[in-house]
Amino acid sequence: MKELRDKIDAIDRQLLKLLDERMEAAGAIGRYKEAHNLPMYDPVRENAKIEALGELTAPEKRPYMERIMAKIMEQCRTFEEERAEAAVPRYGLLGRKLGHSYSPQIHRALGGYDFGLFEKEPEEIEEYMGSDEFDGLCVTIPYKRDVMKYCREISRVAEAANSVNTIVRRPDGSLYGDNTDYFGFRYMVESEGFPIEGAKCIVLGSGGVSGTVKKALEDMGAASVTIISRSGSDNYENIGKHHDADIVVNATPVGMYPNTGVSPVDITEFTRCKGAIDLIYNPPRTKFILDAQRVGIPACGGMKMLVAQAAKGCALFTGKETSNAEIDRLTCKTEAEQGNIVLIGMPGAGKTSIGRELASLMGRSFLDLDEMIEAETGRAPSVIIEADGENAFREIETRILDKALTGGVVLACGGGVVTREENRDIIRANSIVVYVKRELEQLATGDRPLSKRMGVEALYEERGPVYEAWSDIRMDNTGITETAEKIAAMVGFAERDSL
Repeated sequence: MKELRDKIDAIDRQLLKLLDERMEAAGAIGRYKEAHNLPMYDPVRENAKIEALGELTAPEKRPYMERIMAKIMEQCRTFEEERAEAAVPRYGLLGRKLGHSYSPQIHRALGGYDFGLFEKEPEEIEEYMGSDEFDGLCVTIPYKRDVMKYCREISRVAEAANSVNTIVRRPDGSLYGDNTDYFGFRYMVESEGFPIEGAKCIVLGSGGVSGTVKKALEDMGAASVTIISRSGSDNYENIGKHHDADIVVNATPVGMYPNTGVSPVDITEFTRCKGAIDLIYNPPRTKFILDAQRVGIPACGGMKMLVAQAAKGCALFTGKETSNAEIDRLTCKTEAEQGNIVLIGMPGAGKTSIGRELASLMGRSFLDLDEMIEAETGRAPSVIIEADGENAFREIETRILDKALTGGVVLACGGGVVTREENRDIIRANSIVVYVKRELEQLATGDRPLSKRMGVEALYEERGPVYEAWSDIRMDNTGITETAEKIAAMVGFAERDSL
């Protein structure tokens, strides 16, 4: 009975987390409908959706499921209506495409105020900037230069960088523009210890943030800073003359979610490089970063810059300063919350059982890669390997792995996921990777054809070093609950709860 109740409790926690996400999405839809004068209630769509969802369950359960879905939709609709009636946030992010921004949760954590996402097309900017609909704005692609003309005064840093990313409405109604990207970039570079003084630096991209990066690098003592653009005198066609650069900064959106797996340059060609810095924060590890790390170049993504510039923006909005320790804690918190936790290790090491417990403990969704493969193909991995060969199975595994890591999940992988190098980048782009270890004599080998064919010792000799190289955390399996709790503590779950 206790085991069944524990299982139900775990399912309930996952359900509540998913329902909370659904209600947040419903609230956003409500605000969109309100802004565009659309009706809140669409009975035709809701009835069709309830009917379609009902078909996904067993016939004897269908009437109950349809009633549950109808109730969920009713409550979400009420939430839509109430959120739409609430006041529009006075602070927010201005940009063109903002669907995957982390800024609202970061600003709420920093200042406790409601922070909106204000998506505007270029032709809407003039009217919006002339309105009184906001008290403070953060500004992102592609408007960091466009908004400058609406500011009565801008800071010296913003003027030097030719870019404004933060706007504050003063008591007299005028707008003041500043550049907190400058502070955020310097904070990230200095805290990560990149050697800038006397360095030859190049900045990839000539957009609104590149001038800010150039100004910051110069102020930190760089010997030279060259901006690489598509059509300028220093461009991607002749970038070879800069392969002796000490520092390479990616200030382009190349490699940003959802268009991951690409890089603006081959960082491995920069033979003297002492630092690869990517301003992209989603995913935390772009191909640019992963390629650099693979050849031993110190590298970092842009999450710390994002949090630090938000902290400076919060100070402009509210007067509340944020300590360096708080910036670092919030950076870790945001990365952990938005990222996945991926368990790798030998077949039979207990990854699935530990993963389920870990997901329950952290209120996350749990996925098992082998179970996903069986659900999609209708065949167990062992059957596919025996019938079609290991290579055919690995192709399927990589394809499904790429779809599984959408963010915020716990994923248990099959033992052989590390046999394909391309899986490494998929896993490490937006995940904390945990190597679950177990004594070889304790590994289960039933229904595991490769363990039986090669022997556990030979399989471990081949894969053990790869598990070590791919992982961020190594954890001995000392029991399902105990191990899950240790992993949760190591990824910062206990600390995040107190923030």
